[in-house]
Amino acid sequence: MMGELIKKFQEIFQTTENVRCFFAPGRVNLIGEHTDYNGGHVFPCALSIGTYAVVCKRTDQKIRMYSANFEHKGVIEYNLDNLVYEEQHDWANYPKGVISTFIKNGHQLKNGFDVLFYGNIPNGAGLSSSASIELATAVLLNQLEDLDIDMVEMVKMSQQAENEFIGVSCGIMDQFAIGMGKADKAILLNCQTLDYTYSPLQLENAVLVIANTNKRRGLADSKYNERRSECDQALADLKSGYELESLGDLTKAQFEQLKHLIKNPTNQKRAKHAVYENERTKEAVVKLNNGDLQGLGLLMNESHRSLRDDYEVTGEELDALVEAAWAQEGVIGSRMTGAGFGGCTISIVKEDKVNSFIAEVGAVYTKATGLQADFYVVEVGEGARELALETV
Repeated sequence: MMGELIKKFQEIFQTTENVRCFFAPGRVNLIGEHTDYNGGHVFPCALSIGTYAVVCKRTDQKIRMYSANFEHKGVIEYNLDNLVYEEQHDWANYPKGVISTFIKNGHQLKNGFDVLFYGNIPNGAGLSSSASIELATAVLLNQLEDLDIDMVEMVKMSQQAENEFIGVSCGIMDQFAIGMGKADKAILLNCQTLDYTYSPLQLENAVLVIANTNKRRGLADSKYNERRSECDQALADLKSGYELESLGDLTKAQFEQLKHLIKNPTNQKRAKHAVYENERTKEAVVKLNNGDLQGLGLLMNESHRSLRDDYEVTGEELDALVEAAWAQEGVIGSRMTGAGFGGCTISIVKEDKVNSFIAEVGAVYTKATGLQADFYVVEVGEGARELALETV
């Protein structure tokens, strides 16, 4: 595939100059949903699918960008001295935002470049294609200009680009998992402190299967803000009788002792999810460190029930997919992943049952919802990096 992308680059930009190739993966969160803004932990891994970039330095200040995913948009062109958000530049605002953020943080870029991007992350599936193109851009800038910036710094600048240039107030999990991912490892990350540890994700005779509901996620943003404020109110109530910084500070036992302080029963349910999910996420690390994949699967199932019953962010489509998965032979665990109200599920499935899993879950889902789900079998991959030309 890289050979084809290089050939396409040469056609689009009319050049035979030497190119360099970069890759940044997508990511999926195994467990730890809606915990990040509650002072808790997340447990993502990088995937084998992602964003490829073929790039060649220029001698002037011009930047030309082309996406093989949005060919109808053609080549998007601008100068290093004019890095502003432009609606008509569409997808190119993400890499442009990273370039702008690098300069804002004092990293001088001497020359422009030509770049072709291609992503094999399904669009809108909640696997973080925006953070993937941001990290691909960060890594190529770092390498092209010999800037010697460490990965955590590039992760922070990519998040800053999305927050400030694009105007999306995302947390840091996506960029962190994509930048810092390792093959066959999941990352336990505290999103507040950025403390992290790796756990072995040895799937042996099983694989990760992502299923996309293909439901438009109209409610996700408004409900996300609503849940945040419900958790904030629960925290304020708890602080009236107990000293704590965030819901993530509490154990399950402490929460049960203190929950009477939370006046509103709905807010109490939201806080329960945040506390219990954070504990499940830490338990997941213990399970994986002990090679207990079945134990991880049970925690994933519990996570989904909590997101459905206490946090109420699943919805008919995600529940239909997960419940159909639970009924299949060879399923170790399944849950929604991401913000909810559409998007994706993540399942761990025995390798020899994958074909029947996809066929049967797909049929049950269509019957229940009238929608077609898309399925992706993915591997746990390395984080953002330059690709050696001899391997492409």
